[in-house]
Amino acid sequence: MTTITLTVNGTTHRAEVTDSTLLLDVLREQIGCTSAREGCGVGACGACTVLVGGMSVSSCLALALRYDGASITTADGLDDNDDVVSAFVDCNAAQCGYCIPGFVLMSRELLAENPRPTDTEIAEHLEGNICRCGTYQEIRTAVATAAERRAAR
Repeated sequence: MTTITLTVNGTTHRAEVTDSTLLLDVLREQIGCTSAREGCGVGACGACTVLVGGMSVSSCLALALRYDGASITTADGLDDNDDVVSAFVDCNAAQCGYCIPGFVLMSRELLAENPRPTDTEIAEHLEGNICRCGTYQEIRTAVATAAERRAAR
């Protein structure tokens, strides 16, 4: 076992890991961040998405050892006043909600890189995330709404 240090949502945590421990498992089982979820286990659905230094990572594929010292954001660290979260709520962009944390984090990544994305750019950036309920239009509308609200500030 190796001890690693992760700063998750602004709080520093120590975790015990092996060479094969996944970041997703550390976040859920040792730190208690349940917004990162295993959907497919092969990095194809986006349910396990977290941001490391502002960049999206499929935590179901990421070996925890590689992230020793990293600053990680999960949807657990966002509050209801977050502009992307509030846009998702206002645009009814969730049904079951299982995929939404990953979509929210991917949307935050997109808006940090491109504050005024086109509909095509939004769709392309989110194409690696799967919503089994089919709320894709509402999700894209939420991202555009968050971008508009940020621009109006």
